[in-house]
Amino acid sequence: MEQGPLNGQVALVTGAGRRLGREIALALARAGADIVVNYHASHAGARAVAREIELLGRRSLLLRANVAQPAQVRAMFRSVQRALGRLDLLVNNAAVFFPARWDQMTEQDWDRMLDTNLKGTFFCAQAAARLMQLHGQGRIINISSLGGLQAWPDYPHYCASKAGVIMLTRCLAKALAPRILVNSIAPGTILFPNEEPTPLLRKVIRKTPARRAGRPQDISDLVLYLASADGFITGQTFVVDGGQSA
Repeated sequence: MEQGPLNGQVALVTGAGRRLGREIALALARAGADIVVNYHASHAGARAVAREIELLGRRSLLLRANVAQPAQVRAMFRSVQRALGRLDLLVNNAAVFFPARWDQMTEQDWDRMLDTNLKGTFFCAQAAARLMQLHGQGRIINISSLGGLQAWPDYPHYCASKAGVIMLTRCLAKALAPRILVNSIAPGTILFPNEEPTPLLRKVIRKTPARRAGRPQDISDLVLYLASADGFITGQTFVVDGGQSA
């Protein structure tokens, strides 16, 4: 087994069964971490990720929990403690994304978005921090969005949830300092292999200074850096958008 910068550590990635969560989980495993693969609905994808992690020579723990339900979150972290004994890194990645105009939005739309994206992020961080404090240190990385910094008129509930994640990151960084570092990543337009952009996204990409969409690796590389860098970075939001917000 090759040694990596996270060798011997345990990381939990929420929403790890697909897309960006999958890429982050595998990147952390390649860096040496054992991975807790959280999922809610993507059972088949999460199982496949767990198998890939084990093929890399790392341990995986597959745990189903809806992060919007604090009781399920607490049960998940109790399972982590029983099975692995520690937690070094939490990546709050689980999120939902769908449009809803201000004049058509329902209470259910609002609650679904805020419950998953913001409430889930907080209660996962709360449970993770309690476990990290048992051995005196840890890192939390919250995946926010460019929508937390910009106003997207058809996504007011999403923008509000991700702006909340950014401020929550700052609050937790101060509350948990100095032993637990808390940072956020705000991706711009990210396209996956064989994924074709919509006409709207093509316009966005043309206006982006980098003249391309981001790749999943652009985000997972930054997660790995924040997970392993010297401990002087906390309370920050790193925008990865090819200059789109410049």
